[in-house]
Amino acid sequence: MINEIVGMVLICVGITFDFFGVLGLIRLPDVYNRLQAATKCVTFGSAGILLGVLIIHGFSDLGIKALLGIFFIFLTSPVAAHAIARASHRSKIKLCDETIIDRYQEDNELLDKGVDMTSVEETNN
Repeated sequence: MINEIVGMVLICVGITFDFFGVLGLIRLPDVYNRLQAATKCVTFGSAGILLGVLIIHGFSDLGIKALLGIFFIFLTSPVAAHAIARASHRSKIKLCDETIIDRYQEDNELLDKGVDMTSVEETNN
């Protein structure tokens, strides 16, 4: 009985994270902010749902699959988000006007690959 209640609470928390992640995809201004919302949505939302399934079903076949799903989500989601953000920056996708700091530009990440930063700054302005 208590397993079902705790599992359903975790599933509801996961669905709430997914909802706010989708809301962030709609409302945030640029690809970098949207990517952050999507990553949180996938990591905490989907993992919360799968953790709820694990608690409800225990260590059955379904519970083990949920546990493996959580493991792979935590393993791949941050790496994929970083790769997409880096590819977006290398493609010179403009940051929103409210952006205060650009760590990739500070690290001269594009200069290492022979990209002229003056042309990047001109396209951003």
